[in-house]
This record gives sequence, C-alpha cells and structure tokens, in this order.
Amino acid sequence: MITVIIAGGSGTRLWPLSTSDYPKHLLNLTGERTLLQMAYDRAKRVGDKIYIVTEQSHSNHVKAQLPELSDEAVLIEAGRRGTAHCIVMALDVIARTQNRDEPIAFIHSDHFVRDVAGFAHSVHSAGKVSQDRHEITLVGIEPTFPSTGFGYIERDNIIDEEAGAYRVKSFKEKPDFDTAQDFLASGNYLWNCGYFVGSVNTFWGEIGKSAQDLQASVDTLRSIANYPSDEYNSAYLNLDNQIIDYALSEQSDNLAVVGATFDWMDIGSFKDLHDIVEKDEQGNYLKGEGIHALDVENVYIRNEESKPIAVIGLDNVIVVNTPNGILVARKDVSHRTGEVAKSLSGNA
Repeated sequence: MITVIIAGGSGTRLWPLSTSDYPKHLLNLTGERTLLQMAYDRAKRVGDKIYIVTEQSHSNHVKAQLPELSDEAVLIEAGRRGTAHCIVMALDVIARTQNRDEPIAFIHSDHFVRDVAGFAHSVHSAGKVSQDRHEITLVGIEPTFPSTGFGYIERDNIIDEEAGAYRVKSFKEKPDFDTAQDFLASGNYLWNCGYFVGSVNTFWGEIGKSAQDLQASVDTLRSIANYPSDEYNSAYLNLDNQIIDYALSEQSDNLAVVGATFDWMDIGSFKDLHDIVEKDEQGNYLKGEGIHALDVENVYIRNEESKPIAVIGLDNVIVVNTPNGILVARKDVSHRTGEVAKSLSGNA
C-alpha cells in the first residue's frame, strides 16, 4: 500500500509559532518529533512506499526533516493549487512508476494521532474496501462532541460489516451548534478528516464519471512527458485552485466510508494544542526558558526567546513569545489568531 502525506497549508491560527515560511506541520508542537515526522512514522506502519506532497518553498524543510526519503518521493508543487490538484498531481506522478491498481492512502501532515496501530488498521481496512469494490473510500472520525469546526460525512447503509464500511450519503458543511448536536445524537455522522483511499485507476475512473473540471486537469498533467520539468510546473501553475471536497467528493454518488478506530485531532488552534499536550496538576503547560508563572491555572505559555516572561494571577490564557511576534489571548477565542496572521500578511 502507498501513502501520500499532504504537507501544505500555513497554520495561521497558530501564529506566531506557525508562519507561512515555517508552518505548523514543520514544528515540534507536542514532543520531540514534528507533526510531519509523526505523520511519516504513522505512514511507515501502513507500508514502505511513502510520498510527501509539499509546496516549493517548503520542500527543503521537508527534506531536512525526513532525510531518509529519496528526492523522487518528495513531490513538489510549483505553487499551491488546492487539495484537488495536489492529489491529482500525486496520482499522475505515482502512475508513472507504480502499479496503478495498488491502493493509495492520502493523509495530512498536521493531524495528531496517538493510536498509531489503530490508524494503520483503519487505513488498511479502507484500502481493502476500495480494492474489493473499486470505489474511493474515506476514513471518517467518530465524533466525540458536537463540533462546529469540522465538516461531517453522513453515512447510509452498511456495505462491509467486517470493515465497518458504509455508503456515503452526503457531506455537510461546518454546522451550527444545534445542528452539530443533532448530528452527534443521530449516530449517522462522522467527522470528515480528509483521508481518501483508492488506487490510481479507481481515482481516475471516479473523476472521469463525476468531476469533468478535474478530468481536464488530469488530462493536462498526463499529457506532459516529464515530471519534474519546467513544462510540468508551468502547466500546474495554470491550474485553478480547487478543494477535493467540492471538486470530487460532493460530485460523486459512489463513495464508501470507514469509521476510524483511532483517536484524532486536527490542531486548529492553541486551545486544541493545549488540550493534547501534557500539563501539570493546575492544567498549565510551560515550555521555554525564563518563564515566571505565579498563581496561574489552565494556561499555555511558550517562550522561544531568551527574555523573561512573567504571567501572574491569570487563567484560561495563551502566552506565546517568538522572534515572529507575541501572542496573548484568552484560550477559548485563540482561534481568532488566524485573523491577526492574515492581517499581518496583507491577506485580510
């Protein structure tokens, strides 16, 4: 089985730790290994064939963090063109050297998973379902609370009881709280974590049936003789920006989904990060030199510089100091950090 790790994005909601030049998947947020390195460790439990898709400006960082990967296994986007074209490019490049009927699992570099064995089991289950049925198979996460921050997969009738696979009925955008409560209570919805499994031929077959705009991109890239090449990069840059959920998933009526048997977290804010790191008895996480914390509870403090930081008499706060900037935020609104990061980059 082949695994493709999608290593893109900027992680703006973790500014000032994460920046466009060095985004969150390149950071060691939860331990000694970076999120990218931990995703690679998980991929190794799935199989020996591993590829990374990354944007050109980050490719040297990826290679530095994963020196065991060959240059051929690092697929470089000339520019970001969305998850749909990222996947299409990976399929095209892999099809040039690998068996087009071998299952490929597309996963993300910035997710946090503790149960690596459970992860590998779920991905292999999805691969078997995809092979048996010649269908793209997703991995969905059993929701544990009524999240308004994730999209949902509505599952229909069961199609493989042993694998826990269901027909996909519909996709739902991020809901309001009341709707999320209804989704959770029904038991028919999974969080959409963006994991897709299928062979090259399975993907190409479904794209040909359900996604004509994406088919044009497939035809364009397949028509170019050499990858990597200037011609290939130029053609890729001429593609528009498409998200796989809109370009393919929501256009198809022939998808399967397997419920995950592992824990999962998309670290989308400092609140998420604080939830998963190890804390003291007062719920505090302190990392770095020169931190002076007095009478604090439920705080995340990280100092990346030598100057001292003092936090006194506060709770439910995030304090992060790096050479890129200083963040002080209430934890429950820390997701709004992304607004600041976009403003600083001129994209607001």
